[in-house]
Amino acid sequence: MNESSPVTETSPSTTKTELDIHDILKILPHRYPLLLIDRVVELKRRERIVAIKNVTINEPFFVGHFPGLPIMPGVLVVEAMAQAGGTLLLTEFEDRSNKVLLFTGIERAKFRRQVSPGDQLRLEVDVTGWRHMAGMTAAKMQGYALVGDKRVAEASLSCQLIDSPRGPDGA
Repeated sequence: MNESSPVTETSPSTTKTELDIHDILKILPHRYPLLLIDRVVELKRRERIVAIKNVTINEPFFVGHFPGLPIMPGVLVVEAMAQAGGTLLLTEFEDRSNKVLLFTGIERAKFRRQVSPGDQLRLEVDVTGWRHMAGMTAAKMQGYALVGDKRVAEASLSCQLIDSPRGPDGA
């Protein structure tokens, strides 16, 4: 992280603009094998996030998808976009350990290229709508996944933040 950034990780009003894996683990509930972002390189509150997923041959899905031709499943590319967007949205809530962000829609998903071991996914997600009323928060986002300068996937995503059925300790 840039040392001149005057931010902390606890208050939404002073959200970091870059996050390492330790920061991400404090925000998202996902863990191996379903945590699909490794780093956040850009974060603008309620607007945009850019995250990185390093794709390695060690990913468990490559065992069966496909033997001899490892390809990251498109649904997991979309999930990675959603996790990036979820990271952005969850930074707005100090009590995020009591919340779960759920998909409510995936529209206009397009898969343009294969993602293979050794690729680095750049996940760019822009918030297109944000609504908070009566204790409910919902958002719409447009996500893009790129490898190098080539777009590999895109989708419009919608989600809703709900109270976790479990307490903050996961019990």
